Amino acid sequence: MRVDEYAAQDATGIAELIRSGEVSAAEVYEAARAALDAVAPRLNATAAEPFEKPLEHNADGPFGGVPFAVKDLVCHIAGVPTRMGSRLTGPDGLTFGYDTELMARFRAAGLATMVQTTSPEMGFNANTEPLIHGSTRNPWNPGHSAGGSSGGSAALVAAGAVPVAHANDGGGSIRIPAGYNGLVGLKPTRGRVSLAPDAQEALYGFACEFAVTRTVRDAAALLDQVAGWVPGEKYRLPEPPRPFATEPERDPAALRIAVHTESWAGSEVDPDVAAAVDSVADTLADLGHRVERATPALDWAEFILANFRIWAGFLAESVHGVSQLSGLAPGPDTLEATVLAGYEYGRRLTAVDMGEALAIANRTSRELGRFHQEYDVLLTPTANTPAPPLGVLDANADLDHEAWTRKLFDIVTFTPLFNLTGAPALSLPLGVSSTGLPIGVQLAGDLCSEGMLLALGGQLERAVPWAGRRPGVWAGV
Repeated sequence: MRVDEYAAQDATGIAELIRSGEVSAAEVYEAARAALDAVAPRLNATAAEPFEKPLEHNADGPFGGVPFAVKDLVCHIAGVPTRMGSRLTGPDGLTFGYDTELMARFRAAGLATMVQTTSPEMGFNANTEPLIHGSTRNPWNPGHSAGGSSGGSAALVAAGAVPVAHANDGGGSIRIPAGYNGLVGLKPTRGRVSLAPDAQEALYGFACEFAVTRTVRDAAALLDQVAGWVPGEKYRLPEPPRPFATEPERDPAALRIAVHTESWAGSEVDPDVAAAVDSVADTLADLGHRVERATPALDWAEFILANFRIWAGFLAESVHGVSQLSGLAPGPDTLEATVLAGYEYGRRLTAVDMGEALAIANRTSRELGRFHQEYDVLLTPTANTPAPPLGVLDANADLDHEAWTRKLFDIVTFTPLFNLTGAPALSLPLGVSSTGLPIGVQLAGDLCSEGMLLALGGQLERAVPWAGRRPGVWAGV
């Protein structure tokens, strides 16, 4: 199998070629390794050397033999060190003797894991430039950010090294890099994908696990394989009425779609980004949906206060836990400045502080629930701008926790709301800036509406195809 043939396929296409016998899994792996070797040095997207051979997986699974990468954060692999983008894990990282439930499901689905991908420290950035690894670069323009916190995964998928990669999302960390790199990024409903056995929920319920993909059909088919309840879970969602994989093939019934392009934070939205959303709104209207301008009544001052506290509480808990495992003390030699500031802020929080933050989350979620009684979908930008230049979001900057969090949310205003509410949201690569960078457009629905979002995503994929777009750093050349 030639590298250009391999790089042009999505995960579903590769799986079909292997099942049909047209190519062997070994031939696919050889092409994937050549693709990875071609682009990885130019992107700095791998957290460690590739494995000598793909990790053990179910060759008869629906994605049997499909090359895959795992983000070096939260989802861990038995016997393989994890570093979480942090010096605090020590020179050898932290090694666990078991797979997380999600990793076990990736194996069962047949995904052939080749490498771990880069993450910012503790995932606390919308960029991926940790001190431990250096800058991960965007394949569309290597002088620009790949986004975060799943920037390494997104860069490798966009560049054709792997067709799909693990990602997670606590404030937009699936959707932001998907938007910056021209990919599909689905953040599932809270509780859809298990965090077992390590946690019942992550980031006080704000964070979830899944992947970045090139096509909507890959996101849908993979969600079928990794979603589902595990005994002892905090959340148990109703089963979908039909497999998620069937959703992108059908046109949804006419939907009530609200469009919003103004930053809730009052920060700037790039005109190219707003124009891309408006263009998608016009397409949706042409497809028969009812489209109008509307926004939930979001109190941004309250919202950002809740995020100050939730993120700091998470950092205090996470840094303490990693420190206990590694034996290293939190400090400027082991943590980047903004992560250390968040950790110290979190240690000063009281139970009353956290209770107030969770009360804000409740009020905000109730407002979104009310809003979704009127509208099926909220259409927004994924991020305020296309991918910014490297260095704009420097996690080692001398900023206190509140100033750093404000800086992040001023640039990525539109994604964190759906982490707080737990609702699903889907970023699609539906625009291109005047400088040639991808623009992500976000579709958000009510809880458990992934099927509707995937159907709408499939409809838009047919109406505004993106599969033929190729970044400058591409494995197929």
